[in-house]
Amino acid sequence: MIDRKHKFPVSHQCALLGLARSSAYYTPREVSPEDLALMRRIDELHLEHPFAGARMLRDLLRPAGFQAGRRHIGTLMARMGIEALYRKPNTSRRQRGDEIHPYLLRDLAVERPNQVWAADITYIPMRRGFLYLFAVIDWYSRRVLAWRLSNTLTTDFCLDAVREAIHRHGCPEIFNTDQGCQFTSGEFTGLLKAHDIRISMDGKGSWRDNVFVERLWKTVKYEEVYLKAYDSVADARANLTTYVRFYNERRPHRALDGKTPDAAYFVALASAIRAAA
Repeated sequence: MIDRKHKFPVSHQCALLGLARSSAYYTPREVSPEDLALMRRIDELHLEHPFAGARMLRDLLRPAGFQAGRRHIGTLMARMGIEALYRKPNTSRRQRGDEIHPYLLRDLAVERPNQVWAADITYIPMRRGFLYLFAVIDWYSRRVLAWRLSNTLTTDFCLDAVREAIHRHGCPEIFNTDQGCQFTSGEFTGLLKAHDIRISMDGKGSWRDNVFVERLWKTVKYEEVYLKAYDSVADARANLTTYVRFYNERRPHRALDGKTPDAAYFVALASAIRAAA
């Protein structure tokens, strides 16, 4: 947005764009190795105890030799995009234009592919640094329909994955997410509305409302991410591509009577097509 080679000085460009001059000169600090190790352990504990806030995490971390205070842990949790998950009053201020939709899946019988899709974002540690992973899954078959990696918590990489899923598999009847700002934004809800998809959102802090995505994160991290230390974005993308292919094509699920997500998804789709013919 700011062009340092332009004839207008940076201060003039900031004034025209309505930006503070300090934002044009800000250089993000590299995360220290100590904080990266702490963030990875926080992520592991968050998967095991999603209700744990900064104070509880501080107490859980101390026996392992981590001496960080709760404020520092809270700062790292915000950077990772995670928070303690429990029901609490909906008192947070949202950006203008954000839309909150009711949860549509309670007591709903999900009986076929493309009836309900769900999506979420999670933190992915690397050897130096970290990324964010966004995935769209089919609720019925647990199949990963599309995914993207990003080094920032923005909406654009989420939109790319949703567009790919729709292009490859058609539209679901319902699309469920949490109430994260990426999903309540006009760009995200507008994309779903443009395809006549009903929008469902978890209750505030109700991680069980999107439990199948949470289970996917735990599976991906313990079977792939935590076993490796990715050296680069390209390395992370290549390894996750291999793992997602394994997850969809070869990994059996007890909840699917031992079938793989691909088998559950495509066999049920074929049956539905034959029944409609």
